[in-house]
Amino acid sequence: MKDLSISLLRTFVIAARTLNLGQTAQILHKAPSTISMQLNRLEECLDTTLLERGQYGVRLTASGKQLEQDARQLISLHDQIMGQYQHAAIDGTVRLGTHDQYATRVLTPILESFVLSYPEANLEVFSDHRPQVLRDMLYEGKLDIALIEMPAQSEGGERLARDELVWVCSQIRPMTQQTPLPLAVFVEGCYHRQCAQNTLKDAGRDYRIAFSSQSRAGIIAAVKAGIGIGILPRSTVESGMMIIESGLPELPGTHTTLFLDDNVNEATTRLANTIRDSARQGILHPV
Repeated sequence: MKDLSISLLRTFVIAARTLNLGQTAQILHKAPSTISMQLNRLEECLDTTLLERGQYGVRLTASGKQLEQDARQLISLHDQIMGQYQHAAIDGTVRLGTHDQYATRVLTPILESFVLSYPEANLEVFSDHRPQVLRDMLYEGKLDIALIEMPAQSEGGERLARDELVWVCSQIRPMTQQTPLPLAVFVEGCYHRQCAQNTLKDAGRDYRIAFSSQSRAGIIAAVKAGIGIGILPRSTVESGMMIIESGLPELPGTHTTLFLDDNVNEATTRLANTIRDSARQGILHPV
């Protein structure tokens, strides 16, 4: 019986997520031919077809879909075992501040991997929709690291990935013609809200706050229910929503930005590196 290679499984998981071998090669900094060879080796090892390549791209077979789930579990267990032995001496507290849209989405597998790899580190996560509050907490020594969505033209921090804000509404109840325009937004202090209000004001478009919440889940529910129009990064738009491509003023770009305190412990440095690696792999969101 042949042994499964963790390295091959990692390549497959990224290929299964992107469904694009060229993009997978860019993420892993390898030649496309190398990626194809690795996937072929994995298929030979398992004696099954995992990916079907056609003129319309790549898609997972039934075996490929099953392996994607199994591979993630195996990689997670592998990292946990390695962490128990290799990183047992790395301890200390890591205080992370981030936006709700990261904490409830892309950060989940990243933080899971960190916790498994560094079992002696104590991770504390603080979530807030106001980027300036998170920056202030970092500067005041209340946080060690912050992952924040910042305006594209802002200064400070380390830019990891770019995105753009878009207007979104319910697929079953578009509301672009309503006056005043009903908005579903975070409470005061959110960059999305400020950007929408300033943009509409500059365009001479009347609006009203139809729904406000401190939770991204609340905003999503309000948009899908047709209560109001939301403002989200394009990469975070979910099913049940429709991006409004015309009829409203254009919104600016944003950057996922990493802020790190000047004096941090080794565990915090490792988390920062884990987040950077995830950004390079396109896990945070497409660059």
